[in-house]
Amino acid sequence: MRFLACLIAGLVLAGSCRAGAEVVRIAAEDDWPPYSSAVTVAGQAQQPQGFAVDLVREVFASQGIRVEFVTVPFSRCLVYTLNGSVAGCFNVGKTQTNQDDFIWTPTPLLVEDLAVFARTDTRVQGEVGVAELRDHAVGFTVGYTYATELMTDPRITRYGASSDQQLLRMLLARRVDYILLNRLPGELRIHANPAFRGKVKFVGKLSTDTFWLAFSKAHPDGRRLSQVFEHGLGEFKRDGRYRSMMQAFRRSQGLP
Repeated sequence: MRFLACLIAGLVLAGSCRAGAEVVRIAAEDDWPPYSSAVTVAGQAQQPQGFAVDLVREVFASQGIRVEFVTVPFSRCLVYTLNGSVAGCFNVGKTQTNQDDFIWTPTPLLVEDLAVFARTDTRVQGEVGVAELRDHAVGFTVGYTYATELMTDPRITRYGASSDQQLLRMLLARRVDYILLNRLPGELRIHANPAFRGKVKFVGKLSTDTFWLAFSKAHPDGRRLSQVFEHGLGEFKRDGRYRSMMQAFRRSQGLP
C-alpha cells in the first residue's frame, strides 16, 4: 500500500509538472508556405503550419517549454518582436539593417535560395543576377529581409507587393520585369496555382540565405530563451532529428 501511495503521488506530481510547464509566445509568419503559413482549423483562429513551425515547436518541447504561436503577417511578426510583445519571430534573415535589432542564435533554422523569376516569354542569356536586374523593374515583398546591396542599388527600380501571391500577379500583369522569391516556396506556389503554372520560370539565384528564429531584446526572457533554443536546436542537429524532420518534410512536398 505504501508503494502504491508513493506511485500515485509520483504520477500526480509528474502530471502537475507538465501542466505547469513554461509557455512562450512566438510570432509565426502567415504567408510563407511550406515553411510557415496560416490555416483555419474547424472555424477556429488561424494556426501556423509548416516545417519551421514544427521545428520551433519540437525544439522548445525538448527543453520542457510549450509554444503558443501568434500567427501574423511577417511585418507584424517583426514589430511584435521589436516591442517585446512576443519572445521571438521566424523566419528572419539577417542583414546590415536589422542585425542590431534582435538577438541572433549561432544556429539558424533553415537555409533557402533567394531566386529571380520571370515570365516564360522573357528572353534571358545565362543566369540573372544583380547586374542583370539593373535598368529593370523588379518586384519584392514588403517587410521581407533582402540584401542591403540589392535594396540600395540606384539602377534597380523596385516595386513592393504585400505578398508573394501579389508579386506573381504583378509579374503576369507586366507591371514588373522580374520578381524576387525564395526558390522552393516560389516554385511550390507557382505549381499549385493554375493561374501561374507554366507562365512563370526560374531565371537565376541571387544568394543562399539563412533564416532564424530572431529573439526580442525588449522581452524580459528574450536572451534566456535564445540560449535555451540554441541548446535544443544544437541537440537536434547533432543527433539527427533535424535531418530526419527535413527529409520527411521534403518527401511531403514531393521532393527528393
